[in-house]
Amino acid sequence: MRTGKPITMPNTIKSSRIEPILFNTFNTLFMLFLVVVTLYPFVNTIAVSFNDGNDTIRGGIYLWPRVWTMKNYDSIFASGTIYHAFLVSVARTVLSTIFNLFLTTMLAYTLSRKEYVFRKPITLIFILTMYFNAGLIPNYFLIKDLGLLNSFWVYVLPTLVSAFNLIVIRTYIQTLPESMVESAKIDGAGEFRIFLQIIFPLCKPVLATIALFVAVGAWNSWFDTFLYASSEPSLSTLQYELMKLLSSTLNSSGGNANLINGAGVTKGTASAIVTPLSIRAAITVVAAVPILIVYPFLQKYFVAGLNVGSVKE
Repeated sequence: MRTGKPITMPNTIKSSRIEPILFNTFNTLFMLFLVVVTLYPFVNTIAVSFNDGNDTIRGGIYLWPRVWTMKNYDSIFASGTIYHAFLVSVARTVLSTIFNLFLTTMLAYTLSRKEYVFRKPITLIFILTMYFNAGLIPNYFLIKDLGLLNSFWVYVLPTLVSAFNLIVIRTYIQTLPESMVESAKIDGAGEFRIFLQIIFPLCKPVLATIALFVAVGAWNSWFDTFLYASSEPSLSTLQYELMKLLSSTLNSSGGNANLINGAGVTKGTASAIVTPLSIRAAITVVAAVPILIVYPFLQKYFVAGLNVGSVKE
């Protein structure tokens, strides 16, 4: 019988205790660095937007305004059209998002069914639209022939279905257990009822992501207003009005450090109100805040698993 002292490994135990501490420390510092890099530009923009335009020209504004003022925002909201444009933007964003999600998901469910014989050629047609575009002029004449010029529906109808969103949602639907659809069919449910009561609710995680993409795209769009509805003031959107305000501010400044008052008239005295830099920062904040308010309500669906509500095979 062999006897002796037990073998100890103090170095190994000590190393196993130090490694998690080093990893957590490095990970925390790295994440803090990412947070600072991500948030600093936006915080700086907010600080500039609340800073006096004359003082902003000096530079040196970082995280806090040096000379507080609300004149930048007063210049933006001085015109009554900005409020109506805001309502138009909200309406187009909400309707575009709802119609795009529902119709794209319905089409994605149809193309995910293996028994549908035309699913491959139709999918190929939609994929081709992602690579080939007729161009701006043919698209303009198409909108004109459809009678959508100077119509509110020019914001909604052309965006009813998105090829990229279609592929993403179809791929997600294909990961759902087929047994749910088979069980529903055995119980006598039709395709539309299966889609509406089973498939659509289970697609909440991917729909939340797609909804954010569609909403941000609709909210930030201004070029379609310029092309199709610029002659109808009642259809002007918030982004288009902000773009016109920024353009008039830059044109009035003449590319120099002159100051501009709330009416857009160039001034060379200390009584001026805003500058191109300060008004641009305020416009950025006004355009971004609504999306930032909506995002937290969708964030919880991003971390949801792919098997939400599914059954075990």
